[in-house]
Amino acid sequence: MRHDPADPQLACIYCRMSEDREGGGLGVDRQREDCEQLATQMGLTVVRVYTDNDLSAYSGKPRPGYQQMLDDLRAGTYGTVIAWHTDRLHRSPRELEEYIDVCEPRSVQTRTVKAGALDLTTATGRMIARQLGVQARYEVERMVERQRRARDQKVERGEYSGGPRPYGWEKDGVTAIPAEIEVIREAADAVLAGASIRALAADLNRRGLRTSAGGEWDGGNLSRMLRRSRNAGILQHRGEEAGQAQWKGAIDEPTWRSLRAVLDDPSRIPTRSNVRRYLGSGLYLCGVCGETLTSFSKGTGHPAKYKCRKNSCVLRDLVLLDKWVVWNLTRRLKEPDASELFTHAEDGGADLEEAQAALKWARESLDELARAFGAGEIDMQEWRIAREGARTKKAEAEAVLSSAVRVNPVADLLSAEDMDATWSGWDLARQRAAIDWAMTVRVLPAKIGRRPGGSYWDPDAVKIEWKK
Repeated sequence: MRHDPADPQLACIYCRMSEDREGGGLGVDRQREDCEQLATQMGLTVVRVYTDNDLSAYSGKPRPGYQQMLDDLRAGTYGTVIAWHTDRLHRSPRELEEYIDVCEPRSVQTRTVKAGALDLTTATGRMIARQLGVQARYEVERMVERQRRARDQKVERGEYSGGPRPYGWEKDGVTAIPAEIEVIREAADAVLAGASIRALAADLNRRGLRTSAGGEWDGGNLSRMLRRSRNAGILQHRGEEAGQAQWKGAIDEPTWRSLRAVLDDPSRIPTRSNVRRYLGSGLYLCGVCGETLTSFSKGTGHPAKYKCRKNSCVLRDLVLLDKWVVWNLTRRLKEPDASELFTHAEDGGADLEEAQAALKWARESLDELARAFGAGEIDMQEWRIAREGARTKKAEAEAVLSSAVRVNPVADLLSAEDMDATWSGWDLARQRAAIDWAMTVRVLPAKIGRRPGGSYWDPDAVKIEWKK
């Protein structure tokens, strides 16, 4: 279908940078300046400039500026498109054909600073455009192949393969930033001690600490940062672990695997059914039937209560019971023998050296099998059988390391100058972890009537059993 040709004197400019390494869109600005100079030389009126900064045409990701330009061309807004080069417009044959379908029936002209003019109204012009498109596609595919091979070689040598600056290290990916390394260690210990990711992110923001990109922390980006294998000095390549890195990790491998196990636990994902609002919900036990206690309130103005989840065997004031439990915990931790009973970390009896040796053997075996298979020294059947054994050994070692490190949730209380203030500064998740780690609280029905001293609180109806 033919359309009325748009005014060729009315032009638009399109600029694109695949990767803005300098920041601030400087490359796009240079393209725009060159295109404006061409428009002046040709006596064209530039109505609008469309830009897509840091977006690759090859990747297939949507380009908002480019799509808006096509929509305006369909509407007959411009008769000329100016670009720095044809490869700034498209590097995909599919995109080129769409561009031709829009421009050819409307007699839209294409002018470029580096590749001259494209006349899409003639078969010869369209052939030239397609040849330029094929050449551009070839060049970018060759570039991608070279980049992938370069990254593969870096990984084989244990080197950093590039990308945005990783938190904890300089742009070279190897030189550590001590202050950020300390944040990684601190956050890892806190998560293993029961702290919630969101509370940790909020604390980092309060302290004025920012991500490697200069943004604020939230639960998502903090969790992703802590999950990275580079924190344990392990290379990650194409979504899989690829051996030991040249840089020193921020935390050891058992700690990182334990951290990953905690962060990947589905029960940590907040849902309406698992979010706890009170210290003892699901932790305190009914002293009559052994069920956990749950919280409830009759409504606004009525004090919250704990009750037996199953049989309503007990009913106790929520605030008073929590205060009594916390008082007992802090009192116990202030006793002289507390530091001897509560150590900072335990390995759960796991043989870490044996697990790490097994993991190293499995990784080396998988690498050697891949080499032998690639060299034709073994056939596919032999490779599959041998690979399965190495993979099983690797999974078993990783499982041991994932459960190896258990951090004592109350260790920071033992070393705190003001234990009560430290406790008050913890989020609910960490407080609950400390209670669950240190004690079992069994709640019995309280005696009716006023206690000696005038209080109605019955401490004898709360039995605390210390786990350490």
